[in-house]
Amino acid sequence: MTQSGHGGIYLMVVARVVFGAQDALSRLLAAEYGIVLILTIRFWFFAVFVLMLSAQAEGGMRAVASTRRPLLQILRGVTLVAQLILLIEGFVRIGLVESHAIFACYPLIVAVLAALVLKEKVPAARWLAIAACGVGVLVILQPGASVFTPSALIVLGAASIFATYSILTRLVARHDSPQTSFFYTGIVPGLLLSVAAPFVWRPLAFGDWGWMALLCVSGALGHFLLIRAYQRTQASLLQPFAYL
Repeated sequence: MTQSGHGGIYLMVVARVVFGAQDALSRLLAAEYGIVLILTIRFWFFAVFVLMLSAQAEGGMRAVASTRRPLLQILRGVTLVAQLILLIEGFVRIGLVESHAIFACYPLIVAVLAALVLKEKVPAARWLAIAACGVGVLVILQPGASVFTPSALIVLGAASIFATYSILTRLVARHDSPQTSFFYTGIVPGLLLSVAAPFVWRPLAFGDWGWMALLCVSGALGHFLLIRAYQRTQASLLQPFAYL
């Protein structure tokens, strides 16, 4: 394995730890304030952060926003919003443990799409590693009967959409820099959710702003790490580590 491959794996491991914290915070806040409101605040922060970061980059914001695949970057943003809405709805309806037991199928979907769309070679040993990790997740989580309810289809949809987002991220990494992908990861969802903001807005309790701040930071950090991981390493190679 190349040094670049090792680097992508390390980034994926850290990203999964960050996303784990993010999931718990999303579940906590969305149950009280609703999914769209929480995502709107999170991506407003994300958008402001990437705008400030881009303004200080070499060449300025215009250089960072310059993309060779604008439609794919926009599609990444749309799929990210759709995936998060469905996944957090699953957290609220059937809980974190059951949701992640279902969501654990997404690395397998990524591996299939990597072979079909990205034309990556996926050796038999890698398929075995991905499948074994998936079984291990089910053994550890021991989901209850709620994984067999209609609400489970919501999480299954989220897993499929996130797999698509992962493939799109790997695809645009062939053409755009991580900074450009990070820019569109914040801007596109921020704009989309702003349309719904007037219909869902309500003030947060003072004590909840601390949790909201942690969610905003973890959201931005997690996606930056994920983008860098897919930029450095094949999508199929990263999937066993996505179960962390």
